[in-house]
Amino acid sequence: MVAQAAESLVRNEGFRGLGMRRLAAAIGYAPNSIYNAVGDLDQVILRVNARTFRRLHTTLQSAIDPNRPARDNALALADAYLVFVAADPRVWSLVFEHVAAPDVPFPDWYAEALAEAVGLVDQVLTPMLPDPTERRQAVATLWAGLHGLASLSTSNKLAVLVPDSPRVLARMLVGRFLGEGPQAP
Repeated sequence: MVAQAAESLVRNEGFRGLGMRRLAAAIGYAPNSIYNAVGDLDQVILRVNARTFRRLHTTLQSAIDPNRPARDNALALADAYLVFVAADPRVWSLVFEHVAAPDVPFPDWYAEALAEAVGLVDQVLTPMLPDPTERRQAVATLWAGLHGLASLSTSNKLAVLVPDSPRVLARMLVGRFLGEGPQAP
């Protein structure tokens, strides 16, 4: 209930609209109740982000076709990622805007939610990048690059750089990264 209400506040007002008192008022509880049940605001945000990763996993999973070549599935994942971010940019931005305390480790449940979504990309890239270390680095690099495109696009700043759509640029990024020329949209 807390994570759902926090997600709603972020969706409607952005990251800056989220605070413990506002969250408590939205669910009809005292802020101390949230601290006791969930933890501080960082923990609430991590729960929202874990929910977001689970939705991303579902979206990415539906984009994979086991009968397609790995490269085509990688391009389909890039497309699905951009659509996912564009559909709910404020909630997605919470993943990157929130900066956790440097000395506090991420909870296992958070790491698992992220690993589940990222694991699909790893799975798709396995035939093209059999070395696990290289593949892990590739997943991180592609995610960072796609996030940059999505972030610039949802903030309307990508158009300042180039008139091309984020999809065209994402397909170029993924295609070139995987060692092949660009593929038509």
